[in-house]
Amino acid sequence: MSGGQQYTDEEVVRRVLEGEIALYEVLIRRHNQRLYRTIRAIAGDDDAEDVMQEAYLLAYRRLSQFRGESAFLTWLTRIAIRQALARKRRLQGKLEQLETEQEMTSRPDDHTSGPEKQTFNVELRRILESAIDEMPIRYRSVLILRDVEGLSTTETAKCLRMTPDATKVTLHRARRRLRGLVTQQIGGTVKELFPFHATRCNTVTDAVLQEILPRAS
Repeated sequence: MSGGQQYTDEEVVRRVLEGEIALYEVLIRRHNQRLYRTIRAIAGDDDAEDVMQEAYLLAYRRLSQFRGESAFLTWLTRIAIRQALARKRRLQGKLEQLETEQEMTSRPDDHTSGPEKQTFNVELRRILESAIDEMPIRYRSVLILRDVEGLSTTETAKCLRMTPDATKVTLHRARRRLRGLVTQQIGGTVKELFPFHATRCNTVTDAVLQEILPRAS
């Protein structure tokens, strides 16, 4: 859908609240990559799409509560983080027991498609993703938002409800975990980590729209 791409997030929110519910698709497609990376850092890849759908539906139901005090994406990311943490607690108990996720790190990389990446970049990305997956959730979340998504310290702190100082310390410690080759080559290739390909984007988008569009009438 391209009809609403010229609007800011806040304009889309306003129009959705005024009755143009189909425009909610713009927000979903615009922010799927960010939400996927953020949720994956907390809940893992297996549950990411389900949590994304939950987060989008909850955000839609609470859209009238968005006051514009922070960016819409920050508001949405907070909802996604809460949903991801809730899913993690429901499935595996206390978060403190989840600092290593052996199931995730033992899984083959099944979301890299065909010849779209050069062999070196694919392998480097695999190494980076594996290293990040082995980190504690707190480290992973800060690293993804700061180094992968490029958020500022202030934005990251707001999303994770941390202080800026705690965010800086956590990021420093997370980066130290990425030692050797991973640390040296974290620059350009990190932007391609955890891609959320079109088919998965469509799956999440369609599932959310099926829930909200019938209510337009």
